Amino acid sequence: MPKMKTKKAAAKRYKVSGSGKIIVPTANRNHRLIGKSKRAKRQGRGVKVADKTKQKQAKVMLPYSY
Repeated sequence: MPKMKTKKAAAKRYKVSGSGKIIVPTANRNHRLIGKSKRAKRQGRGVKVADKTKQKQAKVMLPYSY
């Protein structure tokens, strides 16, 4: 049976934590930051754990990450 292919776009966007959860970068942190509140900018730092539906999709796209 041939090897499954990883979706390279997904591999660049998602990381897998040690416990197997999908880590996604936070949105809305690239431009137009002057108009955003301090709270929104602060909460946009770092990464977040993806929700269940996104994790299910990512596991299909990243077959060898688990």
